[in-house]
Amino acid sequence: MHHLFKRTFIPILLSGLAAVPSLAQQQPSLLGFGTEAAKKELDLEAAFDKQLQANNLRDWMKRMTAFPHQLGSPYGLNNALFLRDKLVSWGFDARLDTVHVLFPMPKVRILELTEPTKFKASLTEKPLKEDATSAQTKDVLPPYHAFSANGDVTAELVFVNYGVPDDYEELAKLGVDVKGKIVIAKYGGSWRGIKPKVAYEHGAIGCIIYSDPKEDGYFQGDVYPKGAFKNESGVQRGSVVDLPLAPGDPLTNGFVADAQHKRLSLEEAPAMMKIPVLPISYGDALPLLKALGGQVAPATWRGALPITYHVGPGPAKVHLKLEFNFDIVPCYNVIATLKGSEFPDQWVIRGNHHDAWVFGAADPVSGAVAELEEARALGELVKTGWKPKRTIVYCWWDGEEPGLLGSTEWVEKYQSILKEKAVVYLNSDGNGRGYLGAGGSHTLEKFVNQVGRDVTDPEKGTSVIERLRSRTILNGSPTAKQEARSRTDLRIGALGSGSDYTPFIQHLGIASLNIGYGGEDAGGDYHSIFDSYDHYTRFKDGDFAYGVTLAKTLGRSVLRFANADVLPFDFSNFANTVQGYTAEVKKELEAARTKAEDHNKVLGEGRFEAAADPKDPFVNPAVESVAPYLNFAPLDNALVRLEQSAKAFASASSKFSALPADKLKELNEILYKTERKLIHADGLPRRPWYRHQIYAPGFYTGYGVKTLPMIREAIEQKNWKEAEEGILRVSGVLEGFVGEVEKASGVGR
Repeated sequence: MHHLFKRTFIPILLSGLAAVPSLAQQQPSLLGFGTEAAKKELDLEAAFDKQLQANNLRDWMKRMTAFPHQLGSPYGLNNALFLRDKLVSWGFDARLDTVHVLFPMPKVRILELTEPTKFKASLTEKPLKEDATSAQTKDVLPPYHAFSANGDVTAELVFVNYGVPDDYEELAKLGVDVKGKIVIAKYGGSWRGIKPKVAYEHGAIGCIIYSDPKEDGYFQGDVYPKGAFKNESGVQRGSVVDLPLAPGDPLTNGFVADAQHKRLSLEEAPAMMKIPVLPISYGDALPLLKALGGQVAPATWRGALPITYHVGPGPAKVHLKLEFNFDIVPCYNVIATLKGSEFPDQWVIRGNHHDAWVFGAADPVSGAVAELEEARALGELVKTGWKPKRTIVYCWWDGEEPGLLGSTEWVEKYQSILKEKAVVYLNSDGNGRGYLGAGGSHTLEKFVNQVGRDVTDPEKGTSVIERLRSRTILNGSPTAKQEARSRTDLRIGALGSGSDYTPFIQHLGIASLNIGYGGEDAGGDYHSIFDSYDHYTRFKDGDFAYGVTLAKTLGRSVLRFANADVLPFDFSNFANTVQGYTAEVKKELEAARTKAEDHNKVLGEGRFEAAADPKDPFVNPAVESVAPYLNFAPLDNALVRLEQSAKAFASASSKFSALPADKLKELNEILYKTERKLIHADGLPRRPWYRHQIYAPGFYTGYGVKTLPMIREAIEQKNWKEAEEGILRVSGVLEGFVGEVEKASGVGR
């Protein structure tokens, strides 16, 4: 669904890391391992690395991307069986775990300009002789948006920039209302599903989303096939299910359909989009935008098409007709297990999806084949007599693209067992060439830094962490640059949504990581027919060196979690991170108060009206609600306790290696369940499926994360009562978390 560098709208890595002493002359310490155990573990990892072969990744990618393999397709099943059979041959207990889910596919797609001139959009991507798979037509899903509503609408067109809430505020200042209109928005600025959602909230009856060449077309570089960027017929498919409300099958949010649990009807499903929405190319968008009149679009809204951008409404009038088959289809999750020799009921779970919109070389096969090579290398280690202490579960999810269907249904199906046994969830998705990207639970931040320290960058020969530090010092924000030189560990990003970690961390409170490489592999292939083997090998990671690097990074992560004496969680970085989030929301509240006070003052003095151009439409803005002073004391007190408990745990950890086996088991169970304390049974306001109180996808950002979401979003929405309630709720979950950390510190006393 998304790639760490191209498809999230906040950087995954928010800062750098400090200069650390050279480790070449000494054995690196490993979280969770004593000196002898660490030496053994590093030897095992060296043996693991020796097994990895780039040619396997290349061959498997060519095979898996030969035909379209979307959810429910014949080749999707073919790939799932291929994965299962490979895993069985390497000694895993592997099977398909099939669920049945809703997957809408298009029946009718019509978009035409009816006034002031006539134009019919082609809605097709043109094959290229330089791209071997692009001429296929059998089983290829045309450009469309899954979970769009059916509709047949004709109305004036309005250009709404990225179609996010701020853009509608700007339109209101221009006196433009989208009620009863069809909107056209650019891709970018938010996850695609936010655009029709906000358009519907403002009364629009249809939504068109196009890829402007400024974002990923000729403005960025040569277009495909000469270069990597989107040509005039390329279109980004995708899901517009209301992901911030809940992922998974929208007819079964929170449960799996069975004899006891009946599916909702389409009309009852809250996550279904309420208006028709369609993606188009910039080739199809140009005549529509050219026909728009009205005011000239604000400077920041203008793209790179050879026109003057106007907002409308009209005189452009468009007809949009969409019909879908709303079918229930099989969703083939591949689940492979290596049983633990000492703690079989502690599960280390590793996943990547295998379904694609069409051929899916970058998204997701680049990550899926790296994961497959990891599993093969583990199989080779098993042949030498090695056994993991904990059970390792390798997963390849189906149905990720339409809305994390396979992983979410699996998590909902097995939630009671996962709550007890899941130690950690380690995710990857699309992978490319460049820098390490990592996001996840901040109790794992120190762990990620150690793993990155021990993986070599294939282009530069330094560690992947060292390379990232250099990039941060050169290109980071002022704060990130300063931290890159002064902080021991780099900061990892927080997880919102957009890939299969979502149900694990957001619904069940299972500590999770999302890892991948990228930043030197930009292009316009995302979710198009041109996300192909030919495009990937020419413009992304052609020698699969970073595919092997991903396997090394996540292979180490799996091995360390599977083998550690004490699970490698750390609480100091988590405490520091939550303190930072709290400082941010306080600052946001202050900024909102100052802004509203200033706005109301100039409004009262009549300044807006006095300064307006009498030849332009003018709408006097409304009075803004001024933020009250909220009581952050409960949260501040919880943070003090959190920091104290993290320090006490760090002190106690030196004695953990001497614990007897029964106490060690007790300690580890407390450790991996600490994240569970950060979820709240009631979930977030208006979206109870999301239960984590520290991280959630933003209600109006989609993939992009909101930290301390209940407090932060209440402030953004000027809901001061809910912000107060959020402070109390977050304080409560942190107090529960502190209790567990203190319990862990006391084991063996």
